[in-house]
Amino acid sequence: MRRPQKIFSLILSAIFISVLTLNYQVNNFMDKPLNITDSEIPFEIITGTSFSSISDKLVKKELIDNDYLLHIYARWHGLTGKLQAGEYLITIGTTPKSLLDQFINGSVRLYTFTLIEGWNYREVLQALHTNEAVEATLTYENWPSFLVSQGSEITHPEGLFLPETYRFPRNTTDRELLRQAYQLMQSVIANEWEHRQGDLQVKSPYEALILASIVEKETARIDERAKIAGVFTRRLEKRMRLQTDPTVIYGIGPSFNGNLTRENMKTDTPYNTYTRHGLPPTPIAMPGRAAINAVLHPEIGEELYFVATGLEDGSHKFSITKKEHDKAVAEYLFRFRLREKRQSGK
Repeated sequence: MRRPQKIFSLILSAIFISVLTLNYQVNNFMDKPLNITDSEIPFEIITGTSFSSISDKLVKKELIDNDYLLHIYARWHGLTGKLQAGEYLITIGTTPKSLLDQFINGSVRLYTFTLIEGWNYREVLQALHTNEAVEATLTYENWPSFLVSQGSEITHPEGLFLPETYRFPRNTTDRELLRQAYQLMQSVIANEWEHRQGDLQVKSPYEALILASIVEKETARIDERAKIAGVFTRRLEKRMRLQTDPTVIYGIGPSFNGNLTRENMKTDTPYNTYTRHGLPPTPIAMPGRAAINAVLHPEIGEELYFVATGLEDGSHKFSITKKEHDKAVAEYLFRFRLREKRQSGK
């Protein structure tokens, strides 16, 4: 009996040593960085792809020498069916173990889309559809139904999406990104409205968005937004027309050729604040957080007018009286014509 026992013991020992050796090889393989020469390598897992196909692709891309040990590790830990589809970025220093963690957690490559302050809804949709990582599903005709699906009582899209940088995986739809932008705007305007200054001329969050969109189009300077909001607030209080060029341009629509004329200012549209009192019916652009905050905390003062200075810093001249304003306009026109002469070489 001793001889069979000894043989059995030797067999168990051999198996034990083999298992230890294999375990060492697997762990050593799983902790060794992949063969990466570039800073990052894209790698895509298509929905329904088997673990064998994924590991074979890693070999073909020469990220690993062979996938035998990878299969053993994945089977030992029950990971073969847990990898998520998507586009990934494999970076220098990644090990087979950390790569599997990345695939299992769905830590996919993220792209960015920046919605710029002052864009109108046409520009937003155009920018979405020129982003190669976004799946285009929305047309201009779909805006009303899309907004209704988000619970909005407003079916005109202007001003309802917050300018911000959004991160997303490839093939995210335009609707999903707009859903995020819409919900974020709802959150921001609700918070800003709750903490608004008292005695304002805007009587609802939507009116605040309308005025904020005008402020957004009037200036890119952070230090001027509350001051311009103050001018518009006082004009509304005194029942003066806002007389702001961006609203006229918005009313003209896509046919605007870049040259705002006196005839344009006399042509009545719902957005012409030279011919109509009060706010236009909708926002004219996507206002950012700073513009929204400005109209809900307008700067106190007496100024009722402002005009561009024509200086390179994008500043404006603010005036209390019409006489002061007319002088500021004349100064702007002088600088404008002087610049035109210099550019033409005359």
